[in-house]
Amino acid sequence: MQPVFERFLERLWDSVDEVDFHSALGDVASQFDLLAFAYLSLPPRSKDKPTLISNYPAPWTARYLEHRYQSVDPVIVRARCGGYPFRWGSALPGVEPSEAEQRVFDEAAQFGICCGLTIPIMDHRGNFAAMTFAADKRDPVFFRVAERYEDDLPYVATCFHMFVRRKLSAARIVDGVPLTAREYECAQWVARGKSAWETGFILGITQRTAEFHLDNARRKLGVKTRSQLVALLIDSKSSHR
Repeated sequence: MQPVFERFLERLWDSVDEVDFHSALGDVASQFDLLAFAYLSLPPRSKDKPTLISNYPAPWTARYLEHRYQSVDPVIVRARCGGYPFRWGSALPGVEPSEAEQRVFDEAAQFGICCGLTIPIMDHRGNFAAMTFAADKRDPVFFRVAERYEDDLPYVATCFHMFVRRKLSAARIVDGVPLTAREYECAQWVARGKSAWETGFILGITQRTAEFHLDNARRKLGVKTRSQLVALLIDSKSSHR
C-alpha cells in the first residue's frame, strides 16, 4: 500500500491544474478498485462556484452545479457535520429524506450514481470538502472494497484536499488578475528571494520555463520588473488577511 500512497503524493506534488488532479485521483481510485469518484469543495461564500473534480457523467455534474444541488444534497448536508466516512444508498441510513433530497438521490441514480462511501473533510481553516467513491448499484463487492480501505481513504481525501487548496485556490488572483498555478508558484518563489534558476530547480522545471512563467505573470499584471511583480504579490497577500 505504501508505494500507492507515495506515487499518489508525487502526482499531487506535480499537479498544476484540475486536469492533473483529476488524473491523480483517478489513478489512486483505480488502485483501490473504486472507479467512480467525486471531490467537492464548497467556497466560503455561497454565491461562489464550488470546486468539483469528478469522473461522474458530465451531464449529471453539469446539472448538479447548475441547480446548486450541493445545498440540498443529503450526502453533502450530512458530510458538513464532519465525522467519520459514511455509506449511503437510495437514502441515508436512518434518515427520512425530504422531497427535494429524495429528488437528488433519484436523479443521481439515473446517471449511475446509486450508492457510495463519502469522506467529510474539514481543514484547520474551516474549509469544507467531501470526497465520494460511488457505484452504479448496491453491489456487496463495492462495499467490501470500501470497507477494506476505509482507514486509508481519509488520508487520500485529506492529502488531495490540501494540495487542491494550495494550488487551485482563489489566492492566485493578484491585484484582481488571475494567474495560472505555475505563474503564481514561480512568483511566490521569486518573492522569497529565489532566482529563476533556483525556482526552476525547486519546481522541477527548467530556468527558461520559470522565466517564461514569470514574464507571463508580469505581462498580465502590467508591470515591467520582477521587483514590481513581487511588490504586487506581497500587497495582494496583505489585502486578503
